[in-house]
Amino acid sequence: MNEFENMSEEEKLKAENDFLKMKMMLERGAEFHAIEGEPLSSEIENQFLLNLIEFEKQFDSRKTATVFDKIGKPTQFKLPGQVPDEEISKAWKDLSAYMSAHGVELSASSPNISERELYRFAIEELFDHEMDDINIPGMVSGFIYDEFHPDYIYDNTRYATHECIKLILAKANLDYIPGIAKKVTLNNHHALDEENLKAIINRFKEAFDNIVAGEINASNCVIEEDVCTVNGSYKITGFIGNETVQWNNNWTVLFHFNDDIGYWLITSIQIKGINF
Repeated sequence: MNEFENMSEEEKLKAENDFLKMKMMLERGAEFHAIEGEPLSSEIENQFLLNLIEFEKQFDSRKTATVFDKIGKPTQFKLPGQVPDEEISKAWKDLSAYMSAHGVELSASSPNISERELYRFAIEELFDHEMDDINIPGMVSGFIYDEFHPDYIYDNTRYATHECIKLILAKANLDYIPGIAKKVTLNNHHALDEENLKAIINRFKEAFDNIVAGEINASNCVIEEDVCTVNGSYKITGFIGNETVQWNNNWTVLFHFNDDIGYWLITSIQIKGINF
């Protein structure tokens, strides 16, 4: 007797999903972990697994195509220089919608990237970009403008403010500062490795029952060759029992561009007014 004959459709799907996962584990070394929250329905899980298997099958063939070919070689979009300023917003929305309908999306992380620049980039650069030629219903290939043309001023300003100064001037112990160099200066402490940097900062934090930030803002960012300087100001209050200590001063974060990894690394942190 066929063991599936007495199964419901739901039970059959679950059995098929278990088989597909076992197959992927044996053939691809795939790992599957339970996800917290509402579990996926067997139907959605089945479609996900089938799409994943099809993706790997097509990816193995290593076929590529230009974005222009992938989206059907459109001819209806004007060259960037032919689009008047008053029409650029609609032109970009039309182009973006067309690409999305054909499984390609373009976005930007930096708010400084204009619609005209996105339109220009798509037509003049992205259309010629080679991508994996994979065809799965509902699959979208996403491109981020900043990965082709980074906005270092925006990125470093945001990073210095949110991933460095705000972490240092908060009560929670500092476990990790991403993007720091192997040796860092903190105020008058020089050539600190990560562990010593964290130890100095956490000693400062532990001296207070609480630390409350008022304002932590960046004021300007200057890039000169491979050096980037971000300046800003801060207002914080430290609480020790019934006593308070207030700071209202300036900060500076210095980055150097590391050619080996193609990334900016923090080499100096100066927070005036605080004796670490």
